[in-house]
Amino acid sequence: MTLQGDALKDAIGRTRDKWGWFVALGVLLLIFGAIAFGNLMIATVASVYLVGWLMLLGGAIEIIHAFGVKTWGRFFYWLLSGLLYAVAGFFAFGNPLLASAVLTLLLAIALVASGVLRAWIGYNHRPEKGWGWLVAAGVISALAGLVIAMGWPVNSLWVLGLFLAIDLIFQGWGFIAIGLALKR
Repeated sequence: MTLQGDALKDAIGRTRDKWGWFVALGVLLLIFGAIAFGNLMIATVASVYLVGWLMLLGGAIEIIHAFGVKTWGRFFYWLLSGLLYAVAGFFAFGNPLLASAVLTLLLAIALVASGVLRAWIGYNHRPEKGWGWLVAAGVISALAGLVIAMGWPVNSLWVLGLFLAIDLIFQGWGFIAIGLALKR
């Protein structure tokens, strides 16, 4: 066996020894997902706050980056970009319900656009095997976006929380599956 193969086998062995941590993390994520399902509005606000923090951090990094740029034109571009990002982050904190409405509408638009694009790409790959699955996935994404858009702005109180809850539950089950597979 090669040196690289030995290192890989050793890394897998060390990971296998930690299977319980994967299962514990999975259970914790399942619990968080259940809590999020229990109150979708609080989960939505938590999602907005997370996006707000990320926007503030991104804005601060862009502002710092602006001072490292050599030309005035690029300096002002990065400074303005960073300031706008930071203002959007503050906006998310100042009015999380309005921010959730904006993010929900953007989510609906993104789902429709990506779904239509995916369906179109799948349709253009008709002779290839599996093209129908790509079309079906695109149609489902587009329909999900349309359903969200038709319920907007009322559904913006819970849609982001629902997506967070679903993601936490799938992540939890995924970590549990990985942990149990490593145990074997």
